[in-house]
Amino acid sequence: MFNDTVLKEIEGIKAKYPDRRSALLPSLYIAQREFGWLSQEAMTCVARSLNLPEAVVRGTASFYSMYKHRPAGRHVIQLCTNISCMILGAERLVDFLETRYGVPANGTSGDGRFSLVIMECIGACGTAPAMLVNTDFYDNLSEKRIEEILENYK
Repeated sequence: MFNDTVLKEIEGIKAKYPDRRSALLPSLYIAQREFGWLSQEAMTCVARSLNLPEAVVRGTASFYSMYKHRPAGRHVIQLCTNISCMILGAERLVDFLETRYGVPANGTSGDGRFSLVIMECIGACGTAPAMLVNTDFYDNLSEKRIEEILENYK
């Protein structure tokens, strides 16, 4: 299932570590990058590439929140709703995203443009509320600011 370029990339990662289990996290990231999410088939490919039991790969992938286990929108919004963000309006922003963009909490918009993941903490309490869009960080959010930001993600 992996093409030769991906297999070569995983081999390069394996070469950096004395134990192949150490290459598991970056290999899962590569699989997710290639397929958009970690299907059972993608995790099987990782297990075979690293010569690891599939149960180890599934257990590791399910532990970390950075891995997606179902298809997601083209852009993943991770919005923090922990105490600082909540006090400063994150719950209102969740409602705004659902109303304005049709993306429900922990779901995907009908057009497949966005997925919304509710995060426990994003580590930006001093500039809350905060979110990630894909890997881009944004803070001091308001409804207007979110609209301006999301205009850049077509």
